[in-house]
Amino acid sequence: MKNCIQPKCHQKGHGKLAVITGADGGMGMEITRYVALAGFRVIMICHHRNEAEKARQILIEETGNTAIEVLEADFSSLKSVAQAAEQLLTRQECITLLMNNAGTLETGRHLTEDGLERTVSVNYVAPYLLTRKLLPCMEKGSRIVNMVSCTYAIGHLDFPDFFTQGKKGRFWRIPVYSNTKLALTLFTFDLAHRLQERGIRVNAADPGIVSTNMITMHQWFDPLTDIFFRPFIRSPRQGAATAIHLLLDVEADSCTGTLQASCHPCTLSNRYAQHSKTKELWDYTEAIVKKWL
Repeated sequence: MKNCIQPKCHQKGHGKLAVITGADGGMGMEITRYVALAGFRVIMICHHRNEAEKARQILIEETGNTAIEVLEADFSSLKSVAQAAEQLLTRQECITLLMNNAGTLETGRHLTEDGLERTVSVNYVAPYLLTRKLLPCMEKGSRIVNMVSCTYAIGHLDFPDFFTQGKKGRFWRIPVYSNTKLALTLFTFDLAHRLQERGIRVNAADPGIVSTNMITMHQWFDPLTDIFFRPFIRSPRQGAATAIHLLLDVEADSCTGTLQASCHPCTLSNRYAQHSKTKELWDYTEAIVKKWL
């Protein structure tokens, strides 16, 4: 993998504001570390405040940047996401970087208070809502990066089953996860097109297969999976590299509406670049989040 974390190529934050979700996890901490080192003020949006505060202290000590805050939000609750966004809106500050990194890989079907399948809420609807609510705080030059996955390629969207079941038929974690990553990828392309005239850059980062807590799901076959795939699994820092590149690299300022892996744009067929269900996905999601916008 290309070493694309090159500090000399990074834009300097100079006290500008960055918002990073899931910032206390493996890749989240790596992304937060580099953004803080670049001089940005960082708001870590995390589910568990105590764990996030521990991560915050580590990051302050490592980077010397004391302008790191924690904002608690539960991405399985749209009310919680909306409240977090409102707190940011009341600050009336420009958000230069928004990193949608938070995600989950559930072992079973769980419905949220909003009637959504939990994986769908955390991985797709919550970042959609957060991004839509924070757009008034963004201006020309702001960057939005969505953490997706190579599994988008096996994703399939059936409506309305996608939102309440994750997929048609029996729950199975990998297809459901893949479907959410396809949805987030299509949202990236759609939003990039809608924001092009405003000069806001929107891109997706594929981290590859990364060694994080998410892939340890305590199923009987997981030890076997670990043995076979361990040589191909990246460290959190390696997995975070593409997102860091899209957030900070000066060269990435010309990129929008791309899916990148190993810090390079992926060549996509029209099946994904102009997916037949992009508009339907947007309309369904808008209807779900309308009360919070």
